[in-house]
Amino acid sequence: MGPARDVAVVAFAQTDHRRRTDELSEVEMLMPVLHEVLDRTGLRTGDIGFTCSGSSDYLAGRAFSFTMALDGVGAWPPIAESHVEMDGAWALYEAWVKILTGEADTALVYSYGKSSPGEVRDVLTRQLDPYYLAPLWPDSVALAALQAQALIDAGDTDEPALAAIAARSRNSAAANTHAQVRGSRPQGDYLVRPLRTGDCPPVGDGAAAVILAAGDTARGLCERPAWIRGMDHRIEAHGLGVRDLTDSPSARLAAERAGAFELPHGLKGMGGAPTVDTAELHAPFSSQEVVLRKALRLDDGVRVNPSGGALAANPVMAAGLIRIGEAAAAIHRGESDRALAHATSGPCLQQNLVAVLEGEPS
Repeated sequence: MGPARDVAVVAFAQTDHRRRTDELSEVEMLMPVLHEVLDRTGLRTGDIGFTCSGSSDYLAGRAFSFTMALDGVGAWPPIAESHVEMDGAWALYEAWVKILTGEADTALVYSYGKSSPGEVRDVLTRQLDPYYLAPLWPDSVALAALQAQALIDAGDTDEPALAAIAARSRNSAAANTHAQVRGSRPQGDYLVRPLRTGDCPPVGDGAAAVILAAGDTARGLCERPAWIRGMDHRIEAHGLGVRDLTDSPSARLAAERAGAFELPHGLKGMGGAPTVDTAELHAPFSSQEVVLRKALRLDDGVRVNPSGGALAANPVMAAGLIRIGEAAAAIHRGESDRALAHATSGPCLQQNLVAVLEGEPS
């Protein structure tokens, strides 16, 4: 059963993602994006019914750092606002539910992350089980390498295939002016075997923002809204030792509950029709695309990460929201009719969110 109220992404904006933004605070990095996404719709801050953000205090190194970002939003007069200590994709989920309940007709969702001030590989270890795994200090790249080796041992991929994924992603990003890494480049040396530098995401800073709107409000704000037909998120077991790292049951279940395996509304009953034409996957490591393609049943007829994906730009806490924004923007431009967007958090695809977006027939 689909949602009782039609909700669409009507605008999307993001920063140019950079290796370092030492000269900018989080607020200064975020404000141009907020202005841009509002300008795309003609809305003002006072017109927004609900605001939700996603970020991590661990990246900033101080508690409640997200409250400073509200200076860029304009929280006076008082606004209806919420925050998730998570990627902005989960903030979008909260805003979507808020609109579905009828509590708001429009929502502003934004997220940001500055990974450059610290060692993001070490910061992400704080997500691990604090008793058995975290004391061993396996960083995010080492854990991704374990997953990559498991895929190779299972015969699901090999190092040349991983290199091809990385090359395709960054070549696709050549036309994306916001991407941090664009165009072909050498795979580089091993970072943690079997992953080379090219199999891993760039470390950088960035922000993104999305506006959601319901029904006729969405149609009035956007020429071709990207309607959210379904969205769901699931989680794997916390302990890596009890998981099959070559598969992602949570991503598969989230996709099923979001309606990703169903035909578009206009194609019901037409056997053999593709379910989606575009997929924006939040796969920070090349090996994770292998897992997600299998779990989400994406064949070679689906355009995967035409924006370049997280291998081209991976601002922590914003990369998942960017996947939804890029999928919606493809629908806005008429380049896609039905797109799947995926976001992840945690080690080895521990948490997964899937959204299905559709454009109205041209």
